[in-house]
Amino acid sequence: MAAGLGAGSSRAAARKPRLVSLNPCLDGVLVEVADRDQIAALSHYARDPQQSSIAERAKSYPITYESAEEVISLRPDVVLSAAHSSPATRAALKRLGVRAELFKVPNSWAENQADIRRIAEAAGHPERGEALIARIDRALAASAPPPGSRPLEALVFQPNGFAAGEGTLVDEMMKRAGFTNVAGRYGLKKWGNVSLERLLADPPQVLLAGQARPDAPTWAERMLSHPALASVSHRMTRATFPERLLYCGGPTLIDTAATLAAARRQVLKARA
Repeated sequence: MAAGLGAGSSRAAARKPRLVSLNPCLDGVLVEVADRDQIAALSHYARDPQQSSIAERAKSYPITYESAEEVISLRPDVVLSAAHSSPATRAALKRLGVRAELFKVPNSWAENQADIRRIAEAAGHPERGEALIARIDRALAASAPPPGSRPLEALVFQPNGFAAGEGTLVDEMMKRAGFTNVAGRYGLKKWGNVSLERLLADPPQVLLAGQARPDAPTWAERMLSHPALASVSHRMTRATFPERLLYCGGPTLIDTAATLAAARRQVLKARA
């Protein structure tokens, strides 16, 4: 009898926590560090190719639309949320004593490493967090330009001219890949919009531009393919930088680093 109880206790102690993620950036890390059966649900954004780096992979996972009722019904041990996650859901989780880990937007690779470690620790697999960090470090090293290379002036340009300024994670990735982020000369601080008129009047060497959908239903998206941009093509090289790479760290940075390195090679080839 005692032996049976001991075996049951061991199984309970060995059980890994069940987790729910309410944010696409956290989704991407969670699927890398948790077992498949530990993930009770990802955010519904996980399946959106415009916002998620794991859209195809996420089709095989349950999702949640973030309401308190559905999250609580999943009986998670840990909920991963961000500052803009539903306040009502976060308050309900707190009232019920459900462990919730709140994450801010990381502004550097150092901050993002700390987030990866927190998520891996919450999943009970800290070694997987370290393995993911090592993979990203290798990707960042591979994206670096040769020593002594002159940085290229660049601006991220997404729908409605949305851009990332200094002090953001994207800014750090640009610098690591051999670019100088010139968002500041358009009056931007961390985040903001650059008008088409200002861009045409003072184009950067490189435009890291998002991709409008084929139907481009809004002016914000049509701005990315405005005919006037062709008028400065002799002064500015355009390279693709998908919007889904703009906000997230974690494994997304592997794609970000490769995309920026490819953009730099493209620009240098065009200027040769």
